Amino acid sequence: MDFKYVEISDAAVIHDLMIRAFMEYMDAVPPSSALEETVQSISASLKEGEQGFIGYVDHRPVGMVRFLLNEKGLYFFRLSVIPEKQGQGIAKKILKSLEDYAINNGIHTLFCKVRMTVPKNIQLYSSIGFNIYEEEVVHKPNGISIKVVSMEKKLSFIE
Repeated sequence: MDFKYVEISDAAVIHDLMIRAFMEYMDAVPPSSALEETVQSISASLKEGEQGFIGYVDHRPVGMVRFLLNEKGLYFFRLSVIPEKQGQGIAKKILKSLEDYAINNGIHTLFCKVRMTVPKNIQLYSSIGFNIYEEEVVHKPNGISIKVVSMEKKLSFIE
């Protein structure tokens, strides 16, 4: 599997991968806000400093992740693997690329938020060393509340 650090010109690929992966949450209450994003909104976010990686198998994009750096560490979101490639360890490889990027840039913590209604994602992150450090209810503008957990992984540095 090969990884490419994203550029603004990759917004359409990012959008396609994300929409394909997040369609399974279309009937969730509420549906994932990922499904409301556009190529233009992703492009604008990349121009404002958002970063990401796209994973390729046989030169075809199969997954991606977006992230931001802040004082706490590397916050990632929208981890996406196209449905026909799910269950093949691609998400773990994408997360490993994030870890490598963080370590190479002196970042000590990866973190994310996960809907409590998606235990398979909580299990995925737990299986590779992430821990839940907070539970909260996110209140959406439409009046719907979503229970989420915040998860983090402390990275080890070899000095």
